[in-house]
Amino acid sequence: MEKDREKDRERDDEKEFDRWKKEFTQIPEIILREYWEAFKLFDKDGNYLIIKEELATVMRGLGQTPTEEEICIMMTEVDKDGSGYVDFEEFVGLMTRQPSPVDPEEDLRKAFRMFDRDGNGQINATELKHIMTNIGETLTEEQVDDMIQEADIDQDGMINYEEFIRVVATK
Repeated sequence: MEKDREKDRERDDEKEFDRWKKEFTQIPEIILREYWEAFKLFDKDGNYLIIKEELATVMRGLGQTPTEEEICIMMTEVDKDGSGYVDFEEFVGLMTRQPSPVDPEEDLRKAFRMFDRDGNGQINATELKHIMTNIGETLTEEQVDDMIQEADIDQDGMINYEEFIRVVATK
C-alpha cells in the first residue's frame, strides 16, 4: 500500500515536472531538474508549494548563503501573489535571477562541472551514474555505459565538454 502511494507520488512528480519542462524551455533540463529536486525536498506536504520560512533552508541547500534581510527581499520579489508560498515557477524565477544578462554558455559550463565531480574536464561512468541517481534516475551499469558510448565521439571512454554540449544541444 505504501509502495503504491510512493509510486503514485513519483508518477505525479514526473507529470508535474514534464509540465514545467514545457514552460521553461530556455533552461537546460539538467539544471531545471536540479531546481525541481531541490524544490521537492522542501515541499513537505507534496502540494508543490514551499512556505516562506523554508526559503532560507532551500537557498543554503543550493550552496547560497543569503542573510535574513536578503531572504525577506527575495520573498517579496518572488512571492508575486503575496500568498506566503513559493510555487515552482516563482522558485525558478528566484534561482535564475542574475545581476548580469543570462549566459547560456555559463549555465552549460555549470551543468558540466556538476557532472565532472573530480574537476578533470571529463565525465566518467561513475560520475555520470552518481549525478543521474541524484536526479532520480536509477541506471544499470550497462545503461550508463550506453550513455557514455552514445556521447563519446572520440571513443576514449569519457565525455569531454564538447561532447557534453553536443548531447545537451540535441535534447
